[in-house]
Amino acid sequence: MEKSATLNIRINPALKEEAETVLSRLGIPMSTAVDMFLNQIVLVGGIPFPVTLPKAPSDIDVSQLPKAAFHAKLQKGYDDYKAGRTENAAEAFKKFRETHK
Repeated sequence: MEKSATLNIRINPALKEEAETVLSRLGIPMSTAVDMFLNQIVLVGGIPFPVTLPKAPSDIDVSQLPKAAFHAKLQKGYDDYKAGRTENAAEAFKKFRETHK
């Protein structure tokens, strides 16, 4: 199939760099990866992977909490803050990602 059409897109530079690193290790140029993705869309008649919202672990999914429990968690967080029981956000998120893989 002739390749004469041009596709211009704007993406996050860090994402592009990370993707290029992975594709380079695979020996696949970015243009070939995009071509593969578009071919899969045509073959399957849609996005070739599930497109869904992530499910939060039940222990942190506040939408599942009764209103009183939600307010109790907020109050505990506020009380912890006032008492100086805090931690660096970057470290907290790092720990969270490690425990919720």
